[in-house]
Amino acid sequence: MIQRDNTLYFIALIPGKELRGRVRALKERMKADYNAGHALKSPAHITLQMPFKRNSRDEDAISALLEEFSSEERPFTVRLDGFGCFAPRVIFIRVREHEPVKALHSRLKVKLSEELGFSESEIMNDVQPHITVATRDLTKEAFREAWPEFQNEEFRGTFEVHSLFLLKHNGKSWDILKEFPFRKNG
Repeated sequence: MIQRDNTLYFIALIPGKELRGRVRALKERMKADYNAGHALKSPAHITLQMPFKRNSRDEDAISALLEEFSSEERPFTVRLDGFGCFAPRVIFIRVREHEPVKALHSRLKVKLSEELGFSESEIMNDVQPHITVATRDLTKEAFREAWPEFQNEEFRGTFEVHSLFLLKHNGKSWDILKEFPFRKNG
């Protein structure tokens, strides 16, 4: 049985370097213009499994499960198109087609529950695929100023999803702990 402690992890899809840089520039703009820098604590990502606590000694078991799971998955393309929000505190980049990400999440949550003993409260029941630009420390007032600016701004990007990533919190921000490649051939 996997033990819980205060080590925080989450599982995500992470775009390539060029797209991560573009997203980071948007996050830095949010910090400079609206004093909202919390989103800078993690690389650009689409969350598949929200943060969960586990004992750091269990990293090998988590990694083994993700390695096995990923080896059965096929690569797919994510297209980003414009901005959306979860009013009144979150601004994000929209993912055009949700279904491939939702299907991957659905398969992953079964494995996490059955093989690692994740509880219902730990597992995200549903995902709304997006890449966060501002969250938590974006005040309601700043959101009201920022959202009209982003609402009609154009942002387009595409990336190939060929891996899952396990991230670990270092006490201040999130680090990529390990990448789990999908199978090479479809």
